[in-house]
Amino acid sequence: LITPPIGLNCFVVAGVRPDLSVQDVFRGVMPFFVADAVTIALLVAFPQIVLWLPGQV
Repeated sequence: LITPPIGLNCFVVAGVRPDLSVQDVFRGVMPFFVADAVTIALLVAFPQIVLWLPGQV
């Protein structure tokens, strides 16, 4: 869901900063990709996390 905008922004950053390669930019973004993947995995494994806040209303 978030990869296309982030991927496009990585290419823009690599274009604006000629001293950085696209690989360097993606290497810097990788921790955020991993964090998002873990978050999605937790939400799929435990849907109660998603349903807790609406249940409080």
